[in-house]
Amino acid sequence: MGFISFLEDNMLSCQWKSMGMECMGCGFQRSVIFLLKGDFTNAFLSYPAIYSLILLITMLGLHLKFNFSQGHKILQWLFIFNLIIIIGNYILKLI
Repeated sequence: MGFISFLEDNMLSCQWKSMGMECMGCGFQRSVIFLLKGDFTNAFLSYPAIYSLILLITMLGLHLKFNFSQGHKILQWLFIFNLIIIIGNYILKLI
C-alpha cells in the first residue's frame, strides 16, 4: 500500500457535509490526491484554488526566508485572490 492509497483510504470526513451543507474546503483533499497522482486537471476541477494556494504558501515560505521588501504586498494580493476564488467557487456550488 503506497502513500497515495493510504491518503485515499483515510480521508477526513467533512462535518459540514454530514449536516447536508457545502463547505468552502470541500474537494481540497481530493485535489491534493489528484496532484500527487499527476492528474492536474482533476485537481483543479476538485478544488479550483489549489494552484493559487500552492503559490501563496510558496511565496509565504520564500518571504519568511528572504524577507522581500514588497513580499507583504504580494502575499496580501495572493490572499485576496485566493479568497475570491474560494468564495466564488462556494457560491457556484450553491447555485
